[in-house]
Amino acid sequence: MSGHNKWSSIKHKKGKADAKRGKIFSKLLREIQVAAKIGGGDPDHNPRLRAVIDKARAENMPKDNIANAIKKGTGELATGESFEETLYEGYGTKGVAVMVHALTDNKRRTSAEVRHVFSRYGGNMGESGCVSWIFSEKGDFIFNKNDVDADELMEIALEAGAADIEETDDIIEVTTEPKDYISVKEIFDEKGLKYQSAELTMIPQTTVTLTGNDVHKMLRLMEAFDDLDDVDGVYANFDISMEDMENFSDE
Repeated sequence: MSGHNKWSSIKHKKGKADAKRGKIFSKLLREIQVAAKIGGGDPDHNPRLRAVIDKARAENMPKDNIANAIKKGTGELATGESFEETLYEGYGTKGVAVMVHALTDNKRRTSAEVRHVFSRYGGNMGESGCVSWIFSEKGDFIFNKNDVDADELMEIALEAGAADIEETDDIIEVTTEPKDYISVKEIFDEKGLKYQSAELTMIPQTTVTLTGNDVHKMLRLMEAFDDLDDVDGVYANFDISMEDMENFSDE
């Protein structure tokens, strides 16, 4: 699994969702609004909007909140808010590539906050384009091997148009091209295949293996970015063992 997906698994295991539900809702509403503004308000024809609506539903966000955020994005509801997409790039422990995606109404504030986190946790912010070439946008599905028949999943995924299937430890990861995310997800849902997560994300082409104390340094950096109000996605190309991942999750 890519660093981003291992980080998603760690966050889930650390059980912080309830404590941060207000912040999670705020970030998701921004994502919905911007996705609708850029790609339109119909989730059946806007993969990015569909993906974030699925995340919002998984967090039990009320339907009215989702609908109003879509209307704000399409201009059907007036709002004094104006969020811009901004991407920050840099390096973490051992040269791990890091991309920080933000939705902000104040780029100067957000830039200063992101730069501070890089510096505080042993990384450094780089110039635009310094690491983004390492990542590609993909639809991404994570399955636990105990929840699915691996052979059946692979057959269905390939027929549905998946781009790649990878098995690691107790996980099966299925990736798609962004344009195929909606159709593949619909087939998985129709077949009753239970996935742990489904999202549009950034997948690295290469990874950097971390061990020991470097794992903690890197994951503290990820955690600090995730805590920033304006940040809605953090992507990195680290690779860590399941044992180190479990150890950090238990802290």
